[in-house]
Amino acid sequence: MLSNSRRDFIKKSSLAISFLPFANIDLFNINSESLEDPLSINIFSKHLQFLDWKAAGEIAAELGFSGIDLTVRPNGHVLPETVKIDLPKAIQAIKEGGSSCTMITTAIESVNNSIDVDVLKSAAKENIKFYRSNWFHYTDEHSMEETLMECNKQIIELAKLNQSLGIIGCYQNHAGRNVGGSYWEIKKILENVEPENFGTQYDIRHAMVESGLSWENGIQLLKPYIKTIVLKDFKWGIVNGKWTAINTPIGEGMVDFVKYFKILKKFNLNPPVSMHLEYPLGGAEHGNTNLTVDKKIVFDAMKKDLATIQNLWAIS
Repeated sequence: MLSNSRRDFIKKSSLAISFLPFANIDLFNINSESLEDPLSINIFSKHLQFLDWKAAGEIAAELGFSGIDLTVRPNGHVLPETVKIDLPKAIQAIKEGGSSCTMITTAIESVNNSIDVDVLKSAAKENIKFYRSNWFHYTDEHSMEETLMECNKQIIELAKLNQSLGIIGCYQNHAGRNVGGSYWEIKKILENVEPENFGTQYDIRHAMVESGLSWENGIQLLKPYIKTIVLKDFKWGIVNGKWTAINTPIGEGMVDFVKYFKILKKFNLNPPVSMHLEYPLGGAEHGNTNLTVDKKIVFDAMKKDLATIQNLWAIS
């Protein structure tokens, strides 16, 4: 259980945050009926790696998250090589903390990797419903087309294993030069794959960084494959003389969440959410186990972003 001091802090933080202004959003005139189906928002455990499993579960529950998106990867909350022993312990500890875990973030790439298979089988035994795979990479040895075809083959094999285990794989679109920077690459590697076995973890922040004004096309193209989503925000700015994408709290950047959520609702999509906090938080944004700021700052940020998302969803 949480200490009295931590409970007092969270209660005070929640009260204070409830009075924070949200730019250009009338939160006090929300139709209560629009809250009937709120988003199921899981906190990405990368940002809680300064806590053990049970404490992470306690904080997730106290702050109001639906559950935890647990990192089961190198340097994660659970290490892949010890997954058979540690994943059951982690899930049990999270439950004891008052939360749950139905989605994990992994480094899974291939059915030919015994550790990857162990992670999948262990996750299935713990009733994990979704996992995010690793990203594939381009190399100088093969053309982009050849690489995409090979990635597609690997995903087809993973999808077969997923089907036998009753779990769904997700590939995240991620800005940059790895496979999946653009939504067309995601579409290519998911060809001939049954969406119920392997889809995408759609990341609106990365989609807008990469596609600019055509981000709506990406949702249209990938909607049959969207199984989970990531929520975070950004804005363009100049850092050290160069334009770069700067991560921000939810609602303080360029992502048009109201329009995005309206599109999701139009397509009858209400997928599980993994909420990320990639802006400066004393190292929590990078998954550090030791922070340079008080934990209160991190918890405040999580609570504020969570409230902002749910209110944006309600008015969309």
